[in-house]
Amino acid sequence: MRQAKISRRAVLKGLGAATVALPWLESVRAWGKDTIDTSAPPKRFACLFQGDGISPPDWWAKGQGEAMELGPSLESLTPYKAKLNFIDGLFNKNAGGGHARCTGNILSGVALQRGRIIRGAASMDQLLARKFEQESAVASLVLGCEHPVSGFHESQYSMVYASHISWQNQESPIPIELYPSLVFDGLFGSKTGKLQGSILDHVLEQANDIRRQVSGSDKVKIDEYLTSVRETEKRVRKLTAKPEENAKTAAVAAQRPADGLPSDLREYARAMCDVIALAFQTDRTRVATLLLSRDLSGQTYPFLGIKDDHHSYSHSNTESEYKKITRFHVEQYAYLVGRLASMQEGDATVLDNSCLMYVSEHWDAHNSNQVPCVLAGGLGGTLETGRTFDFLKSGDDRRKLCSLYLGLMDRMGIELKEFGDAKERLAGV
Repeated sequence: MRQAKISRRAVLKGLGAATVALPWLESVRAWGKDTIDTSAPPKRFACLFQGDGISPPDWWAKGQGEAMELGPSLESLTPYKAKLNFIDGLFNKNAGGGHARCTGNILSGVALQRGRIIRGAASMDQLLARKFEQESAVASLVLGCEHPVSGFHESQYSMVYASHISWQNQESPIPIELYPSLVFDGLFGSKTGKLQGSILDHVLEQANDIRRQVSGSDKVKIDEYLTSVRETEKRVRKLTAKPEENAKTAAVAAQRPADGLPSDLREYARAMCDVIALAFQTDRTRVATLLLSRDLSGQTYPFLGIKDDHHSYSHSNTESEYKKITRFHVEQYAYLVGRLASMQEGDATVLDNSCLMYVSEHWDAHNSNQVPCVLAGGLGGTLETGRTFDFLKSGDDRRKLCSLYLGLMDRMGIELKEFGDAKERLAGV
């Protein structure tokens, strides 16, 4: 820890099992450097996906910056208006309407193959993952809150397409991790789950040693971060603990329980957002996707006072039940936006150095003529925020979803001549 040359992200190790990378710190002279490290914080990308479209009447935004007005479905994003880009009218040419094929190409834009042979293309998140895989511990997080399904849709497209948005190559979607506890283990060490107590118990002495060497603002940052890790651990334990375990003493409850699948979707989604936030804050990964609900979703929402499954309500998505579902999912996105906005990183925040995309494959139940999309974060100052766009009447060649991806990848260091069905960047964005 006291060597002359050390990165702004110190890595703490405990018992050879767990590692915790501290957030980006400004105090480099404490470790013997006479000059300030001017390297910029990393840029990150995450996509949160809601299946089966949104509720169009309540999905709108107008105005700019703090004066931006948001429709009812987007109200939870009100505190972050100046950090948003609301993009209306985007077109995914090869989606072609209907189910299954609209989801499988949402991050690649290619035409999918009907029938028994699966054929898509590498998604843009995985292109980014390849670029950063040597610079972070985990190439990407591919997470989900709903089980993938098999079989075929009546359109003869495989349901594999309906269940996956991240693709490694033409034939292989990335397996979705459904267990928050396993995601946490993957970030901080494969043996984390076997440790007694919190992983922080094994690195706290090292963290305190660093605290004595850094500036006052960095001390606050370290304290906030370690508290965040502890709270995320508690959330994961609560989700996976058996009911009878919740009544045990604090000492017993502090031990990590066996892996399990959360039953409450509200806590489930928040736990997934928490681990994404920690992964970005500590630079464990720079790329993440989270499938909140898949295409043809069977998700249910008893806590919203509605009884039927997600997809059934999407066929009447102007009704109050589906509006509630859409608002719920946007609230999870807003939660992650807020988490990253609260994480200081140099003179900015982790959100300022990231791009969080919220997207669905349909505008309404079976209409893929336009793709709902919201971006949050400025990618290290390369992406202006606080804006609204409407490309619906711009012509199909000037409103391609993949044109947006080309521009985002440019800002993250991948410059391609074409991607999916696009060769041009989205004008003005």
